[in-house]
Amino acid sequence: MGWLFDGLDMHLYVLIAAPFVAGLLGVADQKDPQVGFYSSWIQAAFLFGWALGGGFFGRIADRIGRSRALMLTILTYAMFTGLSYFAQTWWQLMIFRFLAALGIGGEWAVGASLLSETWPRAWRPWMAAVLQTAVNLGVMLAGLANFLLLGWAGYPHRTVFLVGVLPAFIVLWIRRAVPEPEEWQGAKQKTGHVEPRFLDLFRGPVRRISVLTLLVCSFALTAHWAFLFWYLQHLRNLPELNQWNDAEKSQLVSRIVWLVIGSSIVGNFLAAALARWLKYRRAIACLCVGYFLALMMTYGTPLELRELWYGLAVIGLCQGVFGLFTMYLPPLFPTLLRTTGAGFCYNFGRIAAGVGTVLFGLFTEVGDYRLALFYAGFLFIPAAAIALLMPEPPDEEPAVPVSKEEGRVS
Repeated sequence: MGWLFDGLDMHLYVLIAAPFVAGLLGVADQKDPQVGFYSSWIQAAFLFGWALGGGFFGRIADRIGRSRALMLTILTYAMFTGLSYFAQTWWQLMIFRFLAALGIGGEWAVGASLLSETWPRAWRPWMAAVLQTAVNLGVMLAGLANFLLLGWAGYPHRTVFLVGVLPAFIVLWIRRAVPEPEEWQGAKQKTGHVEPRFLDLFRGPVRRISVLTLLVCSFALTAHWAFLFWYLQHLRNLPELNQWNDAEKSQLVSRIVWLVIGSSIVGNFLAAALARWLKYRRAIACLCVGYFLALMMTYGTPLELRELWYGLAVIGLCQGVFGLFTMYLPPLFPTLLRTTGAGFCYNFGRIAAGVGTVLFGLFTEVGDYRLALFYAGFLFIPAAAIALLMPEPPDEEPAVPVSKEEGRVS
């Protein structure tokens, strides 16, 4: 449920970015350069907040426990997504999106560690698929909210943010029903008051894992978020849609989102099957290459709307790669650095993604974001190469002797 509402809250802004920011700026034309500039900075702030939230709430979860930290993250993103409704300027919206993202990034880190510590390792690829599917369903709900509130009922664009308050209601259930994992409790008792520090991520044998994770996630997430943000802006600005009104465009956007997310759900379970067959790192590399090829075919040359449908469906299939990171990364880190390590290293890639969202938008023709999407795809090539250098989770490999340094960090 937490991950479902993650997907809902993170995608509400993407669906209405151009028209809503144009309204905040007092600009009539959504193709005005100011709209692309400020909307991309708002999205960048969201991704920066996501990255910081992963590290911040990850540290909290390693100290006070997974379920308690989980409640804090959900309350954070629910409250500030709802407050985005009241934004009157672009910078107010940017602040609210940044603060909401702290909770979303933290929820990813906490939820991933919680489940990796409670489910059998043989189930991990399928759990990753289920979790990522929950995110996808949340995005589909965001598309449904956009369709009903804007395309059908004709409410103002800001109304969709009120839907983002809904996650707050599951916190009461979490408080009563979700216990702390035994693995975390056991590690806490063994160490007493002597706990690993954040800098231990970059010491001893953990350092290599941290650096490789930072790199692969930075490349992959930058390309992925460039697609997630700019593909809808590219869609709204297709020449054949020039005569469409805003309600018609909103309905089309919702249908396209459902197409991409529907194929992505299939891709989640395809990725899980690949991980069972090839192991995690090879599966991640294969899907990164597939994502690259799909972007090349879809945005290498200008396509009409009816042709874009096919390319977007293939792109959706490749997005299952991000579900694999969920169950793959936490076991790579020691228990009391698990949420900190997975949360910081995975979500730090969103800082690169935030910068990339702005840069790819700046270095493209105004109103035509096809080239931004085309060039972003090349980042999946180094992501695939780095993925092959990473290890498989240690608890899925034969036991090996543990060094003194690794034992201290553990």
